[in-house]
Amino acid sequence: MGFRYRKSMNLGPFRANLSKSGLGYSLGGRGFRVGIDPRGRSYTSIGLPGTGMSYRTSGSGARRGRYATAGRSSQGCLSVVVCIIAPALLGAAGWALAHWSTSS
Repeated sequence: MGFRYRKSMNLGPFRANLSKSGLGYSLGGRGFRVGIDPRGRSYTSIGLPGTGMSYRTSGSGARRGRYATAGRSSQGCLSVVVCIIAPALLGAAGWALAHWSTSS
């Protein structure tokens, strides 16, 4: 087993994860999170809060090189909207509503 290190900073639904591999970003809340790991791979994590049980799927690695944009379709843009932007907006709205209702 190797040495592991991870430190997280939370800013509402946004989280920056610093690990031995580098800096990753994620967005979401308890039970659901989407993000990009330090190597540029996207992931989705779904879990049952309080149980320690979760399921994580990883996407492909970041495209690098001369032909990085070749072969991309509009379906990639749709998956970004559905998997990252929509949960981000919902998470931010829920977070703002929760903090607004407790401060009133």
